[in-house]
Amino acid sequence: MIKEILELQQLLLKKSKVSYKRYFYENLEMDRLTGILGARGVGKTTFLLWYLKNSKLPFSKKLYFSADSINIDSIFDLAKEFAKIGGELLIIDEIHKFNGFEIELKKIYDFLDLQVIFSGSSALKIDNSKADLSRRAIIYEVEGMSFKEFLELKYSFNLPSYSLEEILKNHMDIAYELLEKFNLTLDFKEYLEFGYYPFYFDKRVLYKIKLNETINTVIEVDIPSIFNIEYQNIRNLKKLITLVCKAAPYTPNINELLAKMNMGSDYRTLYRYMDYLHKARIIYLLKPKTKGDNIFSKPEKIYLNNTNLYYAYCKEPQIGTVRETFFINMLKVKHQIQASKKGDFVVDEKYIFEIGGKNKDFKQIKDIENSFVVADDIEIGFGNKIPLWLFGFLY
Repeated sequence: MIKEILELQQLLLKKSKVSYKRYFYENLEMDRLTGILGARGVGKTTFLLWYLKNSKLPFSKKLYFSADSINIDSIFDLAKEFAKIGGELLIIDEIHKFNGFEIELKKIYDFLDLQVIFSGSSALKIDNSKADLSRRAIIYEVEGMSFKEFLELKYSFNLPSYSLEEILKNHMDIAYELLEKFNLTLDFKEYLEFGYYPFYFDKRVLYKIKLNETINTVIEVDIPSIFNIEYQNIRNLKKLITLVCKAAPYTPNINELLAKMNMGSDYRTLYRYMDYLHKARIIYLLKPKTKGDNIFSKPEKIYLNNTNLYYAYCKEPQIGTVRETFFINMLKVKHQIQASKKGDFVVDEKYIFEIGGKNKDFKQIKDIENSFVVADDIEIGFGNKIPLWLFGFLY
């Protein structure tokens, strides 16, 4: 079996070429058991193959396989066989496709002298798993491309990233410096519609087809493999996406949702469905500050996970929703973001942000300390009015 896996590994390495390193490549500190989680399509497999190729270990001591491409009864038995012949690094892709992977990883960690790196869906329940992997594994969450990364990959040049505090204090100077390098109007519009997933650059004309295939795979394969959901109920997950498309942004009425989805009064199942889609990075549930992470608490607003999904799934994307979704995407990587009673969002329980077009004023957040207007359709801001696109440089 190991010989066959090594042959497949060699074929993959020949095809794998990394010309651009995403924001997380150099920031990950690998331990004995490391998990790379994220939405399907954000580049987890590309990273694993890059790490496999660039690890200083000789190839005889490292092994990569995808859990959905080989037929084995036990990952642990395979790992034990690999360790016996001197293996030191085991990389497992798509681990959520293997039933009972938690126990397998725990046994490898407890009984074998192997370093294991695995990838899986962002929906994996690592913290609550029966093997309690949260005490053993370091887990990293990988997001889609930022506007900065999109520009770097498109034009093959390097751009700086900035902290939130740097943007809030020095946004005018930063914007003037950056705008010498690209066409803001065309590039930002392209990013909002196409730029979140790296596979856009593989074959641009097929991007939306591949994006739809990717999301369908998450809904029809990944979610049922992780959560206890009957296949016939998957249509409700797709129906929820359609309903989110029709609002700007979607403020949920639970009774109305239940009626439209023909779910009677089963609100607990509805909340579970929303949680599944949120964890799988298809929708984003914005909770008010007071509600925390309880899955049975009503979200303040529901968004699709990223701006590209609005253009792929919604007939007429609402620009206000697209703007707010972009802002959430860029901030959530390094910051805590919640709904705010005054303004649209509160970030890190400190900063208040109101999102809008170029004519957006401060009326709704007047006289509030640490409050900012984030405006689309402007190149340069002034004072506490900051261009929306600039938040695409946070990572």
